[in-house]
Amino acid sequence: MVGTVWHAAAAGFEAARRLVNVPPAHRARNLHGHGFQVRVRGELPGDWAGFPGGEVQRLSDELRDVAAMLDFRLLNEVIDEPSDERLARWFSGQMGLPLEVGVQSMADRGVDLDGAGRAHAWRRYAFHAAHRLPNVPEGHKCGRMHGHGFEALIHAHGATHEQLDAAWAPVQLQLHMNCLNELAGLENPTSEMLSSWIWSRMAPVLPGLANVTVFETASCGACHDGRHWRTWKDFTLDSALQLKRAPEGSPLRRLHGHTYLLRLHLEAPLDEVMGWTLDFGDVKRLFDPVFRMLDHHPLHERADLADCDAATLSRWVLGQARERLPQVNRVDLHETAGCGATVYLGAEAPSLPI
Repeated sequence: MVGTVWHAAAAGFEAARRLVNVPPAHRARNLHGHGFQVRVRGELPGDWAGFPGGEVQRLSDELRDVAAMLDFRLLNEVIDEPSDERLARWFSGQMGLPLEVGVQSMADRGVDLDGAGRAHAWRRYAFHAAHRLPNVPEGHKCGRMHGHGFEALIHAHGATHEQLDAAWAPVQLQLHMNCLNELAGLENPTSEMLSSWIWSRMAPVLPGLANVTVFETASCGACHDGRHWRTWKDFTLDSALQLKRAPEGSPLRRLHGHTYLLRLHLEAPLDEVMGWTLDFGDVKRLFDPVFRMLDHHPLHERADLADCDAATLSRWVLGQARERLPQVNRVDLHETAGCGATVYLGAEAPSLPI
């Protein structure tokens, strides 16, 4: 399994700012501060890190060095009108690599620059609702009425966060504290159906809508871009490792460990009867043998692993997963929050982060 590899890194910084190019009564005109997060990801030159497997560490180090230039600063002294988008473009220039950049100024909002350099504002909204899936086999737990603390992540290019809020408001009124099955068009409220239902209501009033992601739980959900559905399922791995190709003296050669976040991305046609592309329970069951090979094991002792860096591991997981779940076309593996590798199949670059 080959696939295209992207590496990712994340860093935080604390800074103050005031924004002028906002409406006169906007609170962001006042001096205020945030705990910012910045993320970068992309395909790196082959010898950029100095040795195979050093990419995550070097990218993380370089991003932290750039973020340190803004840490505990008044951003207006460095960047004219330091909005989330301006900050993302500043980081893009400072890194000097062909990377996608995202800046998160609050837990529920930020701006991502895609591969074409377009700015996508995003907002994350929560709603609490009940539902049941009427078409599942008898005895399936989702056939019983139950509920979730759902979240929806909305990406739109050329939009402001205020425009996202205005477009979302009537959707929130319909979904929050309701039974989804009772809403027209959501008689079978799977994550896929819910994401496309939200899309159909927001797209007419938000022309730059890029995708709608529904979190049914914290570890699984569905994303809709107006044409296709993409689902994902998260797993947490606790594993030991040491990098065989790291140079002498590197801490990466020492025996160490990570709590990995492993995310499987799946694409498949929508089952018109079930209303889903795949049952998340089936994904978990079919992937479980691969999970058991990795979780609570010393990865460097596996004879079929050339090394234990995030990219090599991701490729291995993608190959193993596709033997059991051919719908898997992308694997994200993060060693720490936001820092790791993505391996994906096909010519199209990965969509914006979930």
